[in-house]
Amino acid sequence: MKNTKAILADQSDPLKSFRDGFELPANVIYLDGNSLGALPKSVKQRVARTISEEWGEQLIRSWNSADWIHLPQRVGNKIGRLIGAAENTVVAADSTSINLFKVLSAALDLNTERSKIISEKENFPTDLYIAEGVARQIGKGHQLVLADTPDDIANMLDRDVAVLMLTHVNYRTGYRHDMAAITQAAHDKGVLVIWDLAHSAGAMPVDLTSADADFAIGCGYKYLNGGPGAPAFLYVNPRHQGAFNQPLSGWFGHRAPFNFETAYAPSTGIEQYLCGTPQVLGMVALDEALSLWDNVDMEALRTKSIALCDYFIEGIDAFAAEYGLTLVTPREADMRGSQVSYSCENGYAIMQALIARGVIGDFRAPDIIRFGFTPLYLSFADVEKAVTILKDILKTRSWDAEEYRVLGAVT
Repeated sequence: MKNTKAILADQSDPLKSFRDGFELPANVIYLDGNSLGALPKSVKQRVARTISEEWGEQLIRSWNSADWIHLPQRVGNKIGRLIGAAENTVVAADSTSINLFKVLSAALDLNTERSKIISEKENFPTDLYIAEGVARQIGKGHQLVLADTPDDIANMLDRDVAVLMLTHVNYRTGYRHDMAAITQAAHDKGVLVIWDLAHSAGAMPVDLTSADADFAIGCGYKYLNGGPGAPAFLYVNPRHQGAFNQPLSGWFGHRAPFNFETAYAPSTGIEQYLCGTPQVLGMVALDEALSLWDNVDMEALRTKSIALCDYFIEGIDAFAAEYGLTLVTPREADMRGSQVSYSCENGYAIMQALIARGVIGDFRAPDIIRFGFTPLYLSFADVEKAVTILKDILKTRSWDAEEYRVLGAVT
């Protein structure tokens, strides 16, 4: 790879000004924004103001004066603009796991004559665990059935299938499903579809409305940069709103929570999918982080994402075979998200050596080293340097040290 190529690409990058909006440690190349996004500078100021002024001075009055009460809807609508959702069809709340429980329960209740939930073996574990739990709770023969490969899914959509539950971009390989085509195929068989957008919201254009998705969920702390443990979000197609009483019937899902009525009377709008009191500090951080997206051209974002990934793959191709790196992410840009993954022996140690050299990616068992590409703050020079450091680590076998084999609680 030639340095001039990276220089020219960075000079012509229409998104380069967004980099200055993030706190990026010196001498660090951050390729793990698909696990935890970098800190937007304005979030520090906004959260500090919320703590010192809204909480510190206004106290409980801030539920009205700072409009804390409507943060879930306000943040939800900001996310909705990034995922092709109509106004008031997205709400920010809880975690992805809890939100999946809500929408999966809703989908099964809307398709009561059917008992199967279809997903795939490579789906993110928490999605599968929640589906197992919902199936056990409902009983009545409900079961989770897993496809071995994406190609098997279409043939599994029979008259017994109630719900198809997929992650748009696979967390390990970066493989991207064709959302519109799969949703249409499922609807043709009377199957409702839930999409997990954890690895696509904020990484590429998504259009839930055009795809006619039934439900979607996603997290706020990856490409949306809302901070560790940031609130998640969920989407409900307008035709399903009010059609089902979601099982977590907390007071914020009530049609009039401050009437303090004894009996539960659900809202008929997206608010029905709220449960308890929103976590204000986390919601405020996510709200501010989403403000960065007001001037982002999503097509330009996708174009840069593809170029960054291609540049990385091109660089590693020169030595991958020599050092036993096997690309598991599709080379075809329209079949992948914004990450690149390789399988390799000693992957955990290699990743720890990379992190020690300032290149932060992550490891996914049993043998995947994974690199996320966040176009708002990554440069082509970053990618070139990361490739150079990886090659050096492999060539010198500097990864082969005891300190790099010690497993941390989080990998």
